[in-house]
Amino acid sequence: MVEMRQTMRRILDHLDDSDAGLFVIDVSAELALLSRIASIPAVKVRMHGDRNDPGHLGAYEACVGMLAPYDERLEQDDYPSHLRQKTFYTGGLCTTAAEIPERAEARRRLGLDPNPEIVLVLTGGGGSGTYAPLTVAARAAPNTLFVTIGPLHREGHETDFANLINVGWVDNVVDYLAASDIVLASAGDNTVHEIAMLKRPYIVAPEWRYFGEQTRKAERLAELGAAVNMAIWPGDYAGWQAVLEKARGLDVSVLAELYSADAARHAAEWLEACVDRLWAGCPPLKPLQGVGLLNAWSPSLPLRSRRLKFSHNGRWQVGARRQSPPGWGA
Repeated sequence: MVEMRQTMRRILDHLDDSDAGLFVIDVSAELALLSRIASIPAVKVRMHGDRNDPGHLGAYEACVGMLAPYDERLEQDDYPSHLRQKTFYTGGLCTTAAEIPERAEARRRLGLDPNPEIVLVLTGGGGSGTYAPLTVAARAAPNTLFVTIGPLHREGHETDFANLINVGWVDNVVDYLAASDIVLASAGDNTVHEIAMLKRPYIVAPEWRYFGEQTRKAERLAELGAAVNMAIWPGDYAGWQAVLEKARGLDVSVLAELYSADAARHAAEWLEACVDRLWAGCPPLKPLQGVGLLNAWSPSLPLRSRRLKFSHNGRWQVGARRQSPPGWGA
């Protein structure tokens, strides 16, 4: 526990040294509560999962707001309504900025046959895909080409097939997505919105995560009709054939509507507005030392520009302060 105390102390010292006016927290309920105790307004990133326990609810209550990097339609039904009211939904946020080629051009670049149906199986750093079930898929759909990118776990007893190829790690994921007809992938936030951006039928295979994050997200995607939820990898021909047929019948516009090209801008504007609201009426700010500025400080800049900072470790730090915002405190 010594390391935990030291970590908390280091974070608190950094927030104090930088006179942070707003602390944006990714996943930690503990840090949200720490921020509240220290009278530092906090915004917590909202995530899917079974998070209605006292710890998570306490963290949500302690924050001035929550930032959800997805469309509100993707929110869980059991998320309390009073917390939903203080949550800002950015629309589907995707970090991919690469050029998206047409399907034919993507296949040409990758040297893939232009004719067959291609199912792209996408795995990544969050967890390796399992090769054995895909050999069953290859036999169940012999006219479909299965292409996997990312790491694969082999057990040693699998049989290779001509319509199942593993490319491994790649830098041009978008090219493979663009070349595909169907995508089979996990339910990570960026993955979901990347597939939505390319408007591909989506078979979602949720990976294990704390609090059932991906499981709950996959369930919601299926409820919306945006994806086929493949909670268990089929072990027989009929199972794979049924999953693929469901994917072919999806209306891709449902998934596409969950993506927003302006999500990042919406998030930034909301955070700035949040700061303006919290610190309205406070005296002018002084420039901070040791914290990288998103905008060079100048007395002539508008209120929000003078308050918006970016810390060295990638956390948003907003504003400078020596007291709690008006009407807000521990």
